[in-house]
Amino acid sequence: MRIKGFVDLSMVDWDGHVVSVVWTPGCNFRCGFCFNKTLVLKPESLSDVPEEKVLSFLDANRRFLDGICITGGEPTLQPDLDVFCGKVKKLGLKVKLDSNGSNPAVLKSLISRGLIDYVALDVKAPLNPESYGRVTGVSSESLVERVKESISLLMNSGLDYEFRTTVVPGLHSEDDIRMICEDIRGAKRYVLQVYRPGDTIDPSFKMLKPPSREFMLKLAETASKYVKEVRVRGLV
Repeated sequence: MRIKGFVDLSMVDWDGHVVSVVWTPGCNFRCGFCFNKTLVLKPESLSDVPEEKVLSFLDANRRFLDGICITGGEPTLQPDLDVFCGKVKKLGLKVKLDSNGSNPAVLKSLISRGLIDYVALDVKAPLNPESYGRVTGVSSESLVERVKESISLLMNSGLDYEFRTTVVPGLHSEDDIRMICEDIRGAKRYVLQVYRPGDTIDPSFKMLKPPSREFMLKLAETASKYVKEVRVRGLV
């Protein structure tokens, strides 16, 4: 599997777990606020991290690690994602997958084969083409239907999961979060993430101030009416 970034130790990428993290190249979304700009737009400019290096580290340190987080980019675009997950599982480690939900067939295969243990699925906006297009730069009915399919799949899979939304000022209102929560009503866990500025795809987001603590807590209160557990991640 193509890997463009590797962090050997993280305690923030999977709540309650100590993991390594790998980043895969490329994404089928173009979210203006994404801070993995080079990974999405120019992945060929980044050096490859040999898969063998990652697996060797995991093997040598599996007594101290709970598993690995596979993120991106969008990992489900990698044709050999399943093979890599299988190699990690053979080491006795858990696998967390970060995904935008656009490839439900891949997600279904990984779940049915027992190759992943946790999924963090981004719900970028209310599930309609106009809202998704505004936030992701990609607008189509078929895309939204695929994300809906991934959401339904997770909610009925028995696998541990979270849905999450990065709250970006100017893109997400309280009404947007309410509509998202209506779309995921009854979900096990929903995480509201505080937007933090960085080297974003759209430069206009680079200097944008994060949403206030008060606003985030207000959104959490709204979300709690629809889902079983709400977390706010990134508050200072």
